Amino acid sequence: VLLAAAVCTKAGKAIVSRQFVEMTRTRIEGLLAAFPKLMNTGKQHTFVETESVRYVYQPMEKLYMVLITTKNSNILEDLETLRLFSRVIPEYCRALEENEISEHCFDLIFAFDEIVALGYRENVNLAQIRTFTEMDSHEEKVFRAVRETQEREAKAEMRRKAKELQQARRDAERQGKKAPGFGGFGSSAVSGGTTAAMITETIIETEKPKVAPAPARPSGPSKALKLGAKGKEVDNFVDKLKSEGENIMTAVGKRSTEAAKVLAPSVNTESVHMKIEEKISLTCGRDGGLQNMELHGMIMLHISDEKFARIRLHVENEDKRGVQLQTHPNVDKKLFTAESQIGLKNPEKSFPINSDVGVLKWRLQTTEESFIPLTINCWPSESGNSCDVNIEYELQEESLELNDVVITIPLPSGVGAPVIGEIDGEYRHDSRRNLLEWCLPVIDAKNKSGSLEFSIAGQPNDFFPVQVSFVSKKNYCNIQVTKVTQVDGNSPVRFSTETTFLVDKYEIL
Repeated sequence: VLLAAAVCTKAGKAIVSRQFVEMTRTRIEGLLAAFPKLMNTGKQHTFVETESVRYVYQPMEKLYMVLITTKNSNILEDLETLRLFSRVIPEYCRALEENEISEHCFDLIFAFDEIVALGYRENVNLAQIRTFTEMDSHEEKVFRAVRETQEREAKAEMRRKAKELQQARRDAERQGKKAPGFGGFGSSAVSGGTTAAMITETIIETEKPKVAPAPARPSGPSKALKLGAKGKEVDNFVDKLKSEGENIMTAVGKRSTEAAKVLAPSVNTESVHMKIEEKISLTCGRDGGLQNMELHGMIMLHISDEKFARIRLHVENEDKRGVQLQTHPNVDKKLFTAESQIGLKNPEKSFPINSDVGVLKWRLQTTEESFIPLTINCWPSESGNSCDVNIEYELQEESLELNDVVITIPLPSGVGAPVIGEIDGEYRHDSRRNLLEWCLPVIDAKNKSGSLEFSIAGQPNDFFPVQVSFVSKKNYCNIQVTKVTQVDGNSPVRFSTETTFLVDKYEIL
């Protein structure tokens, strides 16, 4: 009977161990700790025995693959089982090192369970093990379908609540009443209706992560944009909506997580703080040609000190690509057109305090190939039963600095891990989702191009669509706030800026 299968270090420290009979952790750790001391270094063996158990082992660089069996077990069968165990490990681990084994420990345990059941060897080979461990789960599909339905319903409910709140404010304005849920801004003289319209529009148009619409009852739009005190009941409702919103964003994937991380408020911010955010959605053909590229940008203004509520922003626009600019309805358009300054139509009024207000947004839509910030060229070519894939990137917009770049290439299922030839940067093979992730910490003018070569069984169509994700602290359209001045006296005001350039969708089909 096979008692346990383990991968341990030369010193006998267990990294992964799977017991096939009832054994305590202390017992298995003791057996593995004693194992190196029993080996005679002067002789070559494949097994070593004690009074109670037999160790059948195989060295793997700095590690050992060890099977612990009873003394009356058939050693020839155990050696055959050991060889299968040793072949399974490179399937899931790129390197035979302790960190790599620990990272893929559960994958290895699932594979070990396919080889041995209740202490006895199953009649399986490596290909069958790979197939069994990658089997689809009907329960998982049902769970995912239910969760997606719940997410859609939560989104629809939040949109409905936002519309109700906006309608309530419009009704209040028509009747000449004060907009519900908004007090004054200290000594500032902004009317409740105007502020309500500005902030409501901000909620509906920006659709940023972690900003949820508020209930139709008299209250602020959300905790992030709260201007006055509210009851506990309303806060609880807003918190609930926010938590639902976070769950939805988390389910979307990695890009949204990064977006939330980048959009988190920075620690060192001035009383006047601006967030300049751009999102790009791009689709290219595999044979070249830009099918569509759309970029949306916005400047969000956050004022935390009442002294600086009456200000003007001096905008510098050096974009030469034909970006369409649009100011907020309450911003003086003539002033912006003539002097590139953002200020309220009524200079006696103040911007809202302690809330994010979108003051300027822009949009760029094009099919001009020279506008693509990062070009990806994926070239799969068939070679017998396998496919050689060459993929390269080139940064066309050299003023950008892209961080945490991940180029994701789909792989055919059930054919094992790709054989990597040359690579700039690092890679991760996700055998569960059949993906190869090419990871590059930074792409800039000094590191503007790179390539990856690998081979794997498959057809050229198996490696599309290629997807790209990145974050950047430099925006694509060269639109910046260079100066902030007060309306009275034109004296300069200290301000801080947070710039983010994110990927909404970036695909090579």
